Amino acid sequence: MKLETACIHAARDLTHGTGAVSAPIYQSATFAHPGVGQSTGYDYSRLQNPTREHAEKLVAALEGGAAALAFSSGMAAMTALMELFSPGDEIIATDDLYGGSIRLFEHISRKNGVSARYADTSDLSALRAAFTEKTRALFIESPTNPMMKVTDIEAAAALARERGALLIVDNTFLTPYLFSPIALGADIVLHSGTKYLAGHNDTLAGFLVAKTPELAEKLRFIHKTTGACLSPFDAFLVIRGLKTLALRMDKAQANAAEVAEWLLSRPEVAEVYYAGLPSHPAYELSKRQARGFGAMLSFTVDSAETARRVLGGVELILFAESLGGVETLITYPVTQTHADAPRAEREARGITDRLLRLSVGIEAACDIKADLERAFG
Repeated sequence: MKLETACIHAARDLTHGTGAVSAPIYQSATFAHPGVGQSTGYDYSRLQNPTREHAEKLVAALEGGAAALAFSSGMAAMTALMELFSPGDEIIATDDLYGGSIRLFEHISRKNGVSARYADTSDLSALRAAFTEKTRALFIESPTNPMMKVTDIEAAAALARERGALLIVDNTFLTPYLFSPIALGADIVLHSGTKYLAGHNDTLAGFLVAKTPELAEKLRFIHKTTGACLSPFDAFLVIRGLKTLALRMDKAQANAAEVAEWLLSRPEVAEVYYAGLPSHPAYELSKRQARGFGAMLSFTVDSAETARRVLGGVELILFAESLGGVETLITYPVTQTHADAPRAEREARGITDRLLRLSVGIEAACDIKADLERAFG
């Protein structure tokens, strides 16, 4: 089954007897037992709910995993993920990382005895040197947020296996439609389902996908114990969004490529970070390991004043946090997604007051470019 078909049909279940084409919303907190010691398979919605189960089966099928667990947000999924580790454990994380992930690692996980070491995971020699005897996992974003660095996942998986560590890949930016980390050796895939999976900026969701049943059971125990499960209605919205994932990603990606090329021609733009540009250092790697480049890009302008003028001048494009919806959104990482990162660390990674991040939507590309042109002034 092709991925675009799987987005619609991979978890189809008509056994409920109604013939409903759309997955029903089982808005029930609890379920009646047929008798003592008997269960319908559903007891309490924190443990499992038919609507959430449908969403989980669909995401697991798209990612090629043994099972998926759905959470109330991407950060809820991240928080549960960190419960796999014990005090004294260490993870290696991509140094160019979503600010919320860094906040969790530095203010919650470190307090609990689990430390993070940061490395440029796109540089395999730097990644290899980062491992210690305490390393239990490698956490990778690819492309990274917001500098769009790309890691060789197959090579990273080999390094992780060699050291007895888990490989965890955040696949939020590319989605399973464009990228399959488990097939390349990842043990766990993370999603902020809020973004491309749901796709309409109308719900929060998170997913963890496990490669093996054994790992899935460990995560399931954490999921039911900590309790940050996805609600039935939000699961329904994710299912609905996934039906058009292929169409949305194809259109948004085509727009992103066109906008990236156009930005290169602008005198105000110093640099464009998009893996789909032949000038990107990981262009060939991206072509080899993924089925596309996605619709996220960042660009540096000539001054902070220009950046603020663009943010204040856009009309069609929305100045807002988040990404992955049908609308094009522009973000100022220095004050939004990465505001909590120390200034020196931000600037060393290129996250300055001249950097803008663009989540390219599915509008007409000419309208996106015209709006940016007006905003440049």
